[in-house]
Amino acid sequence: MSSIGENGADFLVVANRLPVDLERLPDGTQRWKHSPGGLVSALEPFLRVHSGAWVGWPGVADADVEAFEEDGLQLHPVSLSTAEVTDYYEGFSNGTLWPLYHDVVERPAFHRRWWNTYVRVNQRFADVTAKVAAHGATVWVQDYQLQLVPAMLRELRPDLRIGFFLHIPFPPVELFMQLPWRTEIIRGLLGADLVGFHRPGGAQNFLWLARRLVGLEPSRGAVGVRTRPGVVQVGDRTVRVGAFPISIDSSALDALARSKEVQARARQIREDLGNPKKVLLGVDRLDYTKGIDVRLRALNELLEDGRVAPEDVVMVQLATPSRERVEHYKQMRGDIERMVGRLNGEFSRVGRPVLHYLHQSVDRKELTAFMLAADVMVVTPVRDGMNLVCKEYVASRHDLGGALVLSEFAGAAAELTSAFLVNPHDLDGVKKALEDALALDPAEGRRRMRALRRQVLTHDVDRWARSFLEALGAQAAS
Repeated sequence: MSSIGENGADFLVVANRLPVDLERLPDGTQRWKHSPGGLVSALEPFLRVHSGAWVGWPGVADADVEAFEEDGLQLHPVSLSTAEVTDYYEGFSNGTLWPLYHDVVERPAFHRRWWNTYVRVNQRFADVTAKVAAHGATVWVQDYQLQLVPAMLRELRPDLRIGFFLHIPFPPVELFMQLPWRTEIIRGLLGADLVGFHRPGGAQNFLWLARRLVGLEPSRGAVGVRTRPGVVQVGDRTVRVGAFPISIDSSALDALARSKEVQARARQIREDLGNPKKVLLGVDRLDYTKGIDVRLRALNELLEDGRVAPEDVVMVQLATPSRERVEHYKQMRGDIERMVGRLNGEFSRVGRPVLHYLHQSVDRKELTAFMLAADVMVVTPVRDGMNLVCKEYVASRHDLGGALVLSEFAGAAAELTSAFLVNPHDLDGVKKALEDALALDPAEGRRRMRALRRQVLTHDVDRWARSFLEALGAQAAS
């Protein structure tokens, strides 16, 4: 790693986190490690190709780090104090916005101190970005933690071309209106030239709120993927609003799944599980929106009802640690681990648990091997902006094996229509889908997987990024 020069960057990504995390070691030294986040996985390949810069927090409180270059990527750290991590990140971002934007699955908290810190931190991100962007640069602001940055950056640098993309769902109008600072958030987003969402519904909700809260009248305009939601006139500027469903680096994952090493590991995993007839797999951050409890309850009842034999099926649930200092998450982890204990206590045999629960991160190769080993991938969020895990499963199944059970309330359901789509609130429906997926005729399974792979391999992350940036470029030219 080396320090970067004085020239400003022509293309910048601004996100809550850098693509690398600062890690403090027990001996007092520190090192950088690659961040495992979904946003990083989605954007980093595109950014490296375009020699861009990334503005973000290094992941450790009270870290004073200079800008540096890592593997051809200019990184500009934004420091946060311990109190700011508590109030801006754990508080307003994940205690207020996250549950509000996910259909109030948990009750959001509205604290003025959290909001004031959110404003202050967003201003800091805007200030750093304004300093390092070249004249006329393109800046792509990412996600719910930074919704005030577009307007703040517009105030500082009106020469910039600014895009914003929301990686989580944008809530129904009635829920968003609960937010005491609803108008400030909408005004913040309207600082962008292009505001992007996963689904047309999010774009329509935002347009309605722009009219209701800011008094702006949307007009029809052509932007986005498979939809033309509209444009908003903000003074002498035109703000476009569109739907751009995000994806993954599907060809790279397809290639990884074809490697001899990963295929050998997949066979070993099945052997380690006792070579059951069927393997079920769940892969999620440990989050209350992901519906882990839904699938465990469904499996429990299928075993209880005798519709699935415990000697025939093994489930693996990988639950990546997440936001462990937030109270909702501590309680949820305890609830899920009690469910795991009850399920295994009732249906397992010595040396043969019916459910393997791993509360840990696994690397990309290991995760791909698990996906290759699984007969059924179970993705049951009660609300999800897109959900990339289901797309990763499809991309890894070059053998056309496997089946996908997918919640209707994941954004990906609109694209992956050959999956077994379920309402996660309908437990009987989830049980039926699991049963059907486990008993799927191989020929029908190949037909479904072929259709799923056609969608995922064609609509990859590069196509997503290009479609957004082309729309942003068209906006600047219009």
